[in-house]
Amino acid sequence: MNKEPVSIVVQSTGIDVVPAIIQALKRLKPDWHYGAWPCEIRADYAIVWKPPSELFERNPLLKAAINYGAGVDAILSMESVPAHIPIIRLEDAGMAQQMAEYALYGVIHHHRHMQIYNAQQRDRVWLQHEDRANLQRPVVGVMGLGEMGGHVAAKIAAFGYEVRGWSKSKRAVEGVQCFAGSEQFSEFLSATHVLVCMLPLTESTRGLVGAKTLAALPHGSFLINAGRGDHMIEADVLAALQSGQLAGALLDVFAPEPLPQDNALWSHPNVIVTPHIAATTPIREACAQIVDKIERMERGELVSGVVDRSVGY
Repeated sequence: MNKEPVSIVVQSTGIDVVPAIIQALKRLKPDWHYGAWPCEIRADYAIVWKPPSELFERNPLLKAAINYGAGVDAILSMESVPAHIPIIRLEDAGMAQQMAEYALYGVIHHHRHMQIYNAQQRDRVWLQHEDRANLQRPVVGVMGLGEMGGHVAAKIAAFGYEVRGWSKSKRAVEGVQCFAGSEQFSEFLSATHVLVCMLPLTESTRGLVGAKTLAALPHGSFLINAGRGDHMIEADVLAALQSGQLAGALLDVFAPEPLPQDNALWSHPNVIVTPHIAATTPIREACAQIVDKIERMERGELVSGVVDRSVGY
């Protein structure tokens, strides 16, 4: 007896990538059935981004919900996925390299004083500030050493910077001095001149980039936040910029998004604001990973990326 083809419902809140996802999946598995939410298909799997509860109410026999992206804080905060349905996250799918490029851009921007030269260009000023006798590279500290953060730390180290890494539990990354746990957090921060936030958003990391953390950095440090907006206490970051404790910041994520028009970060001379573009999910690579995960689940095999709701990732 022939097995019924796998059926998939695809949903996205925000940017409409659903047609492109279905098209990419069809190239890989043309015999599977696909539906763009809202639809009447009774699905085996749901590929989702910030899904409504109704999707799960109309598909009670789902085998898994595959989150279209690496970050799962949005889907967990919505509490729309019933507890008996596993949530599967994507792992890298080409995003880690983009994150490394973004972070490295911020490191070089701070290291080579580009904020000064940007301002000078606007005023048509020709003045060099490079200290050729003492052009020291800043120490870079990466918070979060998972799939993304570990790759970012390794790539920055390979570029010749001294890199420190900090995570909740002990990790090993080639070329990176690793710290772990709350007992080593202050030591990690004490010699970090560029702080890169790559953490998952959990209750323990929410608001971690605040006054206490920023005060533990060397004076005149630089902040790069490519994690989540809720990692950062915005008023504390602005205060640190005002006092000079932070020389500047490259910020890609905010709470809320889009960043309100009247927000002070837009016009701060030492802040670069980007609209959540540090890494985007490449459709072709993501769909190849999705197909592989579904095929493994259909064969009864274990898959990686299963979210532990108790820890938030």
